Amino acid sequence: MLISGHCAIPKMGDNQYDLIARRLKLSRPIYAFSTLMYDVIEGRIDVRSILFLIPNLGGGGAERALVNLVNNIDYQKYDVTVQTLFDVGVNRKRLNDEVKYAPGFGRNFSGNVFLLKMFTPRFLYNLIVGRKYDIVVSFLEGPAARIISGCPFAESKKASWIHVEQRGDSRQLKKCPAFYSFRNEKEAIKCYRAFDKTICVAETVKEDFLSIFPMIDHVETLYNVIETDEILNKSKEPVEEFDNGISVISVGRLVFAKGYDRLIRVHKRLIRDGYAHSVYILGEGNERKRLENLIKEQGVENTFHLLGFKTNPYPYVAQADAFVCSSRREGFSTAVAEALVLGIPVVSADCSGARELLGRNDEYGIVAENSEDGIYEGLKRMLSGDTIRERRSLAKKRGLQFSKDAAVRAIEKMLDSL
Repeated sequence: MLISGHCAIPKMGDNQYDLIARRLKLSRPIYAFSTLMYDVIEGRIDVRSILFLIPNLGGGGAERALVNLVNNIDYQKYDVTVQTLFDVGVNRKRLNDEVKYAPGFGRNFSGNVFLLKMFTPRFLYNLIVGRKYDIVVSFLEGPAARIISGCPFAESKKASWIHVEQRGDSRQLKKCPAFYSFRNEKEAIKCYRAFDKTICVAETVKEDFLSIFPMIDHVETLYNVIETDEILNKSKEPVEEFDNGISVISVGRLVFAKGYDRLIRVHKRLIRDGYAHSVYILGEGNERKRLENLIKEQGVENTFHLLGFKTNPYPYVAQADAFVCSSRREGFSTAVAEALVLGIPVVSADCSGARELLGRNDEYGIVAENSEDGIYEGLKRMLSGDTIRERRSLAKKRGLQFSKDAAVRAIEKMLDSL
């Protein structure tokens, strides 16, 4: 039907339009052409299409950072799609309606990294992504980076995000985590060379990456997007209160890298040495059983609490007296940044990003040696005298420096340069 020389096309969202195209079983060229024509009709021909690939949208810091970014990016400039390898994670619900979502496999499965390494990056891109975008982004190191590096379209620009130190605890370069998702060191270098830009979330992450891949060009630092207003608003929601006394909180997955086994032993030492306090951990992970057993072994069941994952952690963080990051390795700790936004004093092990967040000389928090003894000394300093009260104003001052708009604009500037 024609009206005034134009096709009468019903108004529909992009996800609905794509679904109809797939159900009609259009071939890839016809599907691509139909998508282009839809953009022309909608007046979006100058918009650049961009794909962000990530393993899942779970409760981790990288996943929150991605949702924060795509929810605030300029949709007049970018047609945004977020694709996951596995369709799991609480952060999917936070995506704006303007963001297309392409789900992956229905659930995660053990050994997926080894299975993916059986196939070439190009084969995986064609199988999992299967279409052309103006910009394709791996938003987390590992399998996503390997897949995006295999993009076969010469016109597509490629970017890779690095969130944590890649060398890890290994002193042997060939055994470091940087190569875990690749067949070997040679393939890792080839894949990272395929990217037009590699983004590190902290200067220390950048230094670590370049110490492993000194041959990679176009590496820069861009900080994660923090939803400051949303954090402050959500922190006001009512939740159960902590026990009386000093409370120390941490937010993170229950995995080895977060160092909660160290924190349990440190907590026991502090209690023994007369520093009364309780510890609350928000998060879930495969180390829960081991940590529960360690809590019993140390006899701190009444003062060390694993509260599980909380969709809204901010009211819990807001009522704590101090925040602790006991991680063995990190990148730009989203959880630490969010604690500072809420004005909560922070003790952090000296992992990547800690000094950028808390100051080179502990101006805004306490950076402790990255060891069990170091975390003990850092928390002991925080729990001594009036330190918590004095450091609250410093934490709040640092929290005010996080600008969501500035972080988004910096990332858009980088994308525009591709």
